Amino acid sequence: MGRARSRAGLTHMTNGAIAKSDTSPPTVATLSTEDAWVTIAQEFHEKWNFPNCVGGIGGKHCIIQAPIKSGSHFFNYKSTFSVVLMAIVDANYNFTFADVGCQGRILDDRVFRNTTFYQKLQNNELNLPNDQSLPERQKKMPFVFVADDAYPLKTHLMKPSDPGTHAGGSEKRIYNYRLSRARRIVENASAVFRVLRKPMLLQPDKASLVIMAWVNLENLCYYNQIKHLSSLWPG
Repeated sequence: MGRARSRAGLTHMTNGAIAKSDTSPPTVATLSTEDAWVTIAQEFHEKWNFPNCVGGIGGKHCIIQAPIKSGSHFFNYKSTFSVVLMAIVDANYNFTFADVGCQGRILDDRVFRNTTFYQKLQNNELNLPNDQSLPERQKKMPFVFVADDAYPLKTHLMKPSDPGTHAGGSEKRIYNYRLSRARRIVENASAVFRVLRKPMLLQPDKASLVIMAWVNLENLCYYNQIKHLSSLWPG
């Protein structure tokens, strides 16, 4: 009980300090500009060979102890109790959006549909750039987020094409490879949460604060690293 209280207290302090810090990284609100999305798309093209991509989408089950009187609400398909972290990550493993706290029994698709990000995506409120031609092509294509087969196919949301075995060198196989390569960044970005592999002895609301603190800290570390490198090699 003492450890749980200490961690909860540390989380409140961490989130508070990050919120007040002048070195806080950009949030999804400040990233929702056309220029910011174009920059992310350029980095996806250069690093992951997937043009017009502005983020990888994925969910992660963060294990917690069985909440008091919760029944099976937080019991997931892995036979553990969890809260879900729904995240969107850019080409540099930086979180551009995170929503945490949804019950573990709910599938990723439904978790995603209940986020504010999905509502903005549906209502065209993300300020995504106008369609742009792919390299060495003339037809203009929309900017997209990439996800696995559990998510819905949308104008701005791409998923694998007919998951399964395709002939080597076929267009579908190449497309699925490229998409999976771009999407795996969200899986890799979540690797930091391996420190939380053991069940958190906290109720869901407190556990969600701990997880969000880790998201903020990872972004803060990346942001300060970039600032440091920029100071060493200006321009």
